[in-house]
Amino acid sequence: MSLIVQKYGGTSVGTADRIKAVAKRIVETKEQGHDVIVVVSAMGKTTDQLISLAKQITEYPNPREMDMLLSTGEQISISLLAMALHDLGQKATSLTGAQIGLLTDNVHTKAKIVGMKPDKIIQLLEQGHIIIVAGFQGMTPDFDVTTLGRGGSDTSAVAVASILKAERCVIYTDVDGIYTADPRYVPKARKLKMISYGEMLELASLGAKVMSSRSIEFGKKYGVPIVVRSSFNDEDGTVITEEGERMEDVVVTGVALDKDEAKITIQQVSDQPGIAARIFRVLADEGINIDMIVQNISDKGLTDVSFTTPVAELKKAISVSEKIVKDIGASRVVSNDKIAKLSVIGAGMRSHPGVAADMFEALAEEKINIEMITTSEIRISCVISEEDAERAARAVHTKFKLDREG
Repeated sequence: MSLIVQKYGGTSVGTADRIKAVAKRIVETKEQGHDVIVVVSAMGKTTDQLISLAKQITEYPNPREMDMLLSTGEQISISLLAMALHDLGQKATSLTGAQIGLLTDNVHTKAKIVGMKPDKIIQLLEQGHIIIVAGFQGMTPDFDVTTLGRGGSDTSAVAVASILKAERCVIYTDVDGIYTADPRYVPKARKLKMISYGEMLELASLGAKVMSSRSIEFGKKYGVPIVVRSSFNDEDGTVITEEGERMEDVVVTGVALDKDEAKITIQQVSDQPGIAARIFRVLADEGINIDMIVQNISDKGLTDVSFTTPVAELKKAISVSEKIVKDIGASRVVSNDKIAKLSVIGAGMRSHPGVAADMFEALAEEKINIEMITTSEIRISCVISEEDAERAARAVHTKFKLDREG
């Protein structure tokens, strides 16, 4: 029997009625002749409520104890879903991350998976059970509970599918697939039938929140097809898979918009070898995530160095940058949290020149100024003003003929 791994997010199991509906969908898959492993998130806003509760106790909760607390959310979901399956006459067993042998490193609240000992799962599958797994969690070699951070349930699901060589991993969520752009910003965005791992990795890292980048990395490494579809209807979703020749015929696959970035500029930096290394070594040692970097042309031996960082890290990044200014004898730190990063992604960009020119023309026609630019093999990103962001996304989307027909 082929193995199907299904993952259901918090909205999909947000109420008792939704859990019953999910159980019926699982049974349908089982009756089609598949073995089924189901990975489940915490119900609705449970995780947010647990975090809020911890903050009422202490401003700085111990990371180990936070993992112990947050892991309980998924345990509620898996037990209720197992009960719903029992009520439909199915053999089903709920298991925590520790019980499936999902091993992680020792970094609490954002642990990384290092391996899995699937003996218990294999035994139960052989006995005809549907396995319900708590996503988002694992254990250290010392048996401490860990959680995997944002998108952790997706990562759990794809990791399980990869290690057990599943036929596919189906991510059920509250959207019905991957779109050429966020429909909230670009109403003419259309659903994609297929997208490559590389393109999806870029989209995930550039602000598309449908899936986490770590889950895509697992799928790419082990070649597991991932399907993203809605748990609220039966429409076909989007398949994330290996890049094929057909994909290269499409120059741009999608447009991503990220409003959660800020720009920091360190002004009047001495333009000499080693200064940039000193700046970014200090930022790295302080755990500041850096995305785009631009250094201006030197004038009288001085230059400005600009970089972007997540808005959530801006306060810390400014504090660290002010210390750097004193250390290297620069002038001052200037910040701007009213920016957005607009990106175009497409495997076909490798073999089709002129993509950057088309993107810049679309922005120029809308009189939108570009502050920073960065590129990769299949992506071009620009920093623009936040007030122009949605208009820019629509203009670029139309420029590359991605709009829904009609």
